[in-house]
Amino acid sequence: MADEVLVRAEGICKYFKVSGGRTLHAVEDVSLTICRGETLGLVGESGCGKSTLGRTLMGIYTPTKGKLYYDGRELDLHKKKERFAFTKKAQIVFQDPYASLDPRMTVGSIIEEGMVIHNMYTPKERQERVAELLDIVGLNREHASRFPHEFSGGQRQRIGIARALAVEPEFIVCDEPISALDVSIQAQVINLLRSLQEKMGLTYLFIAHDLNIVKYISNRIAVMYLGSVMELASSQELYANTLHPYSKALLSAVPIPDPELELAKTRQILEGDVPSPINKPKGCPFSSRCPQACAKCSESFPELREVAPEHFVACHLV
Repeated sequence: MADEVLVRAEGICKYFKVSGGRTLHAVEDVSLTICRGETLGLVGESGCGKSTLGRTLMGIYTPTKGKLYYDGRELDLHKKKERFAFTKKAQIVFQDPYASLDPRMTVGSIIEEGMVIHNMYTPKERQERVAELLDIVGLNREHASRFPHEFSGGQRQRIGIARALAVEPEFIVCDEPISALDVSIQAQVINLLRSLQEKMGLTYLFIAHDLNIVKYISNRIAVMYLGSVMELASSQELYANTLHPYSKALLSAVPIPDPELELAKTRQILEGDVPSPINKPKGCPFSSRCPQACAKCSESFPELREVAPEHFVACHLV
């Protein structure tokens, strides 16, 4: 993993206005860095803000508060010209390979679209580039003339990856790219992403539910809960020395391949419901479900602090 920081978020918040004039706090005061050439895994329950954070970091959403830096330079995503230029450096692979491809466009047109928008290459060069990208992701050049409905889920996700690579980005947000695929296909897509990263020096934000997959592909892992980062550490450190009660509960739910070890392990069941992101609690967002919570937990929000080298935790009890 390189030490050069490519993406840096400082106090990023993303709010949405909902019915009744209320505000939904999707992402709350997130600060993190992603180094050039690394994969930062992002995990957490459904609805915790992972996808919103990913889309904010790549410019689909404009932050409500906070600052976003790319390659050492602060981005102003309110400026259309700057946002447009940034879309050439940062791309996304969406979760659903069935919904993310326009059924009326051929595969070639889908992959070529970004190059046309950014005025890259001549028409002939773009056709050659499309054929090259199809080869890179493990598809045939002849597939360029076909339509998305003619492909399986795994093939469609490969098309989505080729589309993301078309404009030669440095940073790719992988928004649960394997959750809609069969298990056998998941491994193929993960290995493809790792191979592309090694060949092209890509930087990933990898969002997923499967903690085993995240551990396999990620250099570091951030654990989110109700819009906030609860714990951040290297993948090995997080699994070997889990500190936050929420992280411990998540990891206890990961299946172990050995049946005897699986039966012997202690599963931590979280009681209660996730608080509403519209009416968020005053203190720690996890305090209402935490078995170790104290009075301070419900009064003040814990700061994400470094408790060990490169290991950050937002918890009053650690």
